Amino acid sequence: MKNLKVNLGIAMLVIASLTAVSCKNNNEEGNVDHSGMDHENMSEGSEMMEDGEQTSEEMPGSENQDSQTGIIINDYLELKDALVADNSEGAAQAGESLVTAFENFDRSGYEAAEQQELTEIIESAKEHADHISYSDMAHQREHFELMSIDMVDMLAITGSPETLYQQFCPMYNDNKGGIWLSTSEEIRNPYFGQSMLSCGEVQKEI
Repeated sequence: MKNLKVNLGIAMLVIASLTAVSCKNNNEEGNVDHSGMDHENMSEGSEMMEDGEQTSEEMPGSENQDSQTGIIINDYLELKDALVADNSEGAAQAGESLVTAFENFDRSGYEAAEQQELTEIIESAKEHADHISYSDMAHQREHFELMSIDMVDMLAITGSPETLYQQFCPMYNDNKGGIWLSTSEEIRNPYFGQSMLSCGEVQKEI
C-alpha cells in the first residue's frame, strides 16, 4: 500500500513536469509566431507608407500650374465676351478679376529663365488689365489687344489646359489688325462688337 502511494506520487510529479514543459513550449512558439507576424505587417506597412510618400513627392506640379493658367484664361474670356457684347461695365469687372489673377500667379514651378520671362509678361498684362478696369470702351479695346499679345506669349511658356484659337481682325486699329483668343472657331469680334460681329479669321490653334 505504501509502495502504491509512492508510485502514484511519482507518476503525478512526472505528469505535472511534462504539462509544464508542454505549456512553456507552446507559449514560446506562440510568441515567435505573433512576433513574426507583427514584424512582417509592420514592415509591409512601412513600405506602403514609404511608397505613398514617394508617390506624393513625385506628383507633378502641372495640375496646379494648369489651374492657375485656367483662372487667367477664364477671366480673359469673360473680358472678351463683354467687349463682344459692347458691355463696358462687364469688361471693367473682368479687368479687375484679371489683375488679381495675375498678382496671384505662382511662378516658382518654372525654370529660372521662364520665371524671368513670365514676370515681365505678367507685369505687362496686369497693367493692361488695370487700365481696362476703369477706362472707356475704346481704351478697353486698345489695352485688350495689347494684353492678348501678352496672353499668347504667356501660354507659349505655361501651355493651355484647354484648346484655344488665336483669331485676327484685319480692320482694327486703322487696318493694322488685332488678335484675340477664343475657345471657339466661330468669330465673335471683340474690337467692333455688335457692329461688325463676324469680322475676322482664325490664325492658329493653341
